[in-house]
Amino acid sequence: MVGPIQAAGPGGISGNDQARRTQNQQEGSFGAVLQQELQRARTPQVAFSKHALSRAEERGIEVTPTLLEKLGDSVERAQAKGATNILALDQSLAFIVNVPHGRVITALSEAEMKDSIFTNIDGAVFL
Repeated sequence: MVGPIQAAGPGGISGNDQARRTQNQQEGSFGAVLQQELQRARTPQVAFSKHALSRAEERGIEVTPTLLEKLGDSVERAQAKGATNILALDQSLAFIVNVPHGRVITALSEAEMKDSIFTNIDGAVFL
């Protein structure tokens, strides 16, 4: 048996069709969602070790999506050069990152960088 017949709303679109179309537009088109997922898959994901998270918190370093994106880009560039452990730094922050695992090992603020010696790294990348 066929479902009940519904009166078409303005423009010949039924109320249920209009609601579905609005919901699909709010959720994003399939193509847009696919592009977002492909972009996310291309960008290496960087995770902070438990130690690095506690150091970042102690040192007042805010782990933001922008920072994670910059670190992911650094990992990608380091992979292209064959580096395994890098120092990723900008003017006020430094991170030791294990490239193959995409894991931040430790985080340093500007104050700690001044008296530090970085060992066991085979590359440096500016954020």
